[in-house]
Amino acid sequence: MAIASSNRTSRIGVRIASEVLAAVKRAAEIQGRSISDFVAAAAQDAAERTITETQIIRLSLEDQQRVADLLLNRPAPSPALTRAFEAHRQLISEEK
Repeated sequence: MAIASSNRTSRIGVRIASEVLAAVKRAAEIQGRSISDFVAAAAQDAAERTITETQIIRLSLEDQQRVADLLLNRPAPSPALTRAFEAHRQLISEEK
């Protein structure tokens, strides 16, 4: 997602090693962007990737098969779950 320069109203400051700055300058030059534009876009990409990764549940093939099996062949509720469900039902009916 491109960052519109007219929407820039906030500022951050970062101290980085000189070799990191050199790499950032070089990468910005390669893309034909200012250092500020390059860093802002890279930070936004990293932030969006991090947020997306926290919203995705990754399962191994074995775990995917286990989940599908449990959905298709639901086990009987445990006694504790049955008691909890009944307590919830009574609580909800008492509130009405």
